[in-house]
Amino acid sequence: MKNNYFEGFYFKHQKGENTLCIIVGKAGANEFIQVITNDNSWYVPYIKGNSFTPEGIKLNIKTDELTLAGEIAYHDLSPIKYDIMGPFKFFPMECKHGIISMYHTLHGSVTLNGRLLDFNGGIGYIEKDSGYSFPESYIWIQANDFTNINNASIMVSAASIPFFGFRFKGCICIVNLCSKEYRLATYLGAKIIKCTPHELLIKQDRYKLLVTINNGSGNILKAPQNSSMSRTITETASCNATFKFFVDNDKLFILNSPHASFEYEDFCSGFMT
Repeated sequence: MKNNYFEGFYFKHQKGENTLCIIVGKAGANEFIQVITNDNSWYVPYIKGNSFTPEGIKLNIKTDELTLAGEIAYHDLSPIKYDIMGPFKFFPMECKHGIISMYHTLHGSVTLNGRLLDFNGGIGYIEKDSGYSFPESYIWIQANDFTNINNASIMVSAASIPFFGFRFKGCICIVNLCSKEYRLATYLGAKIIKCTPHELLIKQDRYKLLVTINNGSGNILKAPQNSSMSRTITETASCNATFKFFVDNDKLFILNSPHASFEYEDFCSGFMT
């Protein structure tokens, strides 16, 4: 991998109140692992004896602040129909996003600083990012654990994107409901109608998605900036979010997740209402 490039994979594990998110990647010449829970986060250099695949993860991390060991297997992954970047996958981009699985089941457990986290029967999510920097401003929400339905998953992101000398605010979104996929994206005509730090409204032809977030304080993570992990961002691994989805102005669903993951980096100032 080139030293002016980063690549990171995001593995989310959820069961009840247990949330464990793992980011493994490389930025420039440095390999790393980040661990995020409901109330803490850790950044460590990549340690041998850990493995991360679409079939599952094996963890064996020991530092002064973090001990994390165990295995979690993944079953019945749910990939999306085609690349989330659409035609933008063919162009050089500051940051390219990818979705490996919107929803899958978990089997296994880990021990984190002496505490057993049981993920048997839980649900997971996997995505990736690559490029040289995270967008300077963006909003990202992901959820697949809902109080009123099973077999649903949603990912939505909007960002300020540099593109051949100009900058635009674009969005990508997948709504997977009972194995049916709905996609909203700038390259399909989606528009960001409203954005505040706790609300996002996207409209595309017949579809409209309104997301309301109650995110709390979050945890500090490192993020890529010019291919080094020199930037800090904030992620809430588990928070309450409500998703309202309309087709032809008819309400298709209202879903609530008490365990949505959320990142917000100074994106909405141009959309405040």
